[in-house]
Amino acid sequence: LSSNWRVFTGVGHSEAAGQGVFMAKIDLKKQFKELYNIGARAKEPHLIDVPPLQYVMVDGTGDPNTSEEYQRAMGALYAVAYTVKFVAKDSGSDFGVMPLEGLWWTDPPEAFTMDDKSIWNWTAMILQPDFVSVTMVDDALASAVQKGKIDPETATKVRLETLREGTSAQVLHIGPYADEAPTIASLHGFVEASGYRLRAKHHEIYMSDPRRVAPEKMKTIIRHPVQQKWSCYTSERGVSHRSVLSHHPFSDQDSALLP
Repeated sequence: LSSNWRVFTGVGHSEAAGQGVFMAKIDLKKQFKELYNIGARAKEPHLIDVPPLQYVMVDGTGDPNTSEEYQRAMGALYAVAYTVKFVAKDSGSDFGVMPLEGLWWTDPPEAFTMDDKSIWNWTAMILQPDFVSVTMVDDALASAVQKGKIDPETATKVRLETLREGTSAQVLHIGPYADEAPTIASLHGFVEASGYRLRAKHHEIYMSDPRRVAPEKMKTIIRHPVQQKWSCYTSERGVSHRSVLSHHPFSDQDSALLP
C-alpha cells in the first residue's frame, strides 16, 4: 500500500539438529501452499479458503514510512519470532520464520486515502505454527526486554492471536509496493463479478526482501476476506427471504436485510 517501508528478514536458517539426530524442519509455506502461492497462476485473482491461523501481532496507527511506532513494532515482532523459533528448535521442533504480513484499514473505512497515511491503522504480524503457545510468546517477550531488544512499552502490545478470514479473494502483485493500485482494483473487480463483497481488512503478505530484490521483481500477495452478496435467512414466521449485503465493502457492521 505504500513505498519501500516494509521490513523483511526472510525465512529461518537451514540448521540441522545436533548430536546425530535428524530434525525435520516445519515449512509453513509448503503446509499452506495455496495461501502462499507465488506461481504463475497466482497472478490471476482467485478464491481461497483460509483456515484459522495464529500470528504474533502488533497493532498501531500512522504512516509506516515515517512512524517510529511501526519501526519499534517490526523490531519486536522479529525478536519474538526468532526467539520462539530457537526455543522450539532446542525442544526438537524447528521451523522457518515466515514473511511479514500486514492488515490495513481506516476508521471510518471511507476515509482511506493514499494521500494521508497518518490515519492508517495497521496490524503487523508473522504466522506461527500451531504448537506455539501464549506462554512461549510471553517468555520470548520477557527475554527480549531483559536483553534490551524490545522496549517494555512495545512489548505490552505484542500478542499471539488467531485470525479467522475464511473465504477470501487473493492475487499476486509483482512490482513496487507503490504500484499495487491496479492489482488491487483487479482483485476488487473479480470479487464483484463473482457475486461477492469485501469484508474485514485488506491483507498483504510480503514475499520478497526489498533489500535484495529489485522493486520491479518484488512479490506481494494481496488478500481480502469476502462473503456472498446474497444469502437466505428465515424470519420469525418461518418464511425464507433473500438478504442483500449493502453496506460499505470494507465495513464489518451488520448488513441491511431486505425481503
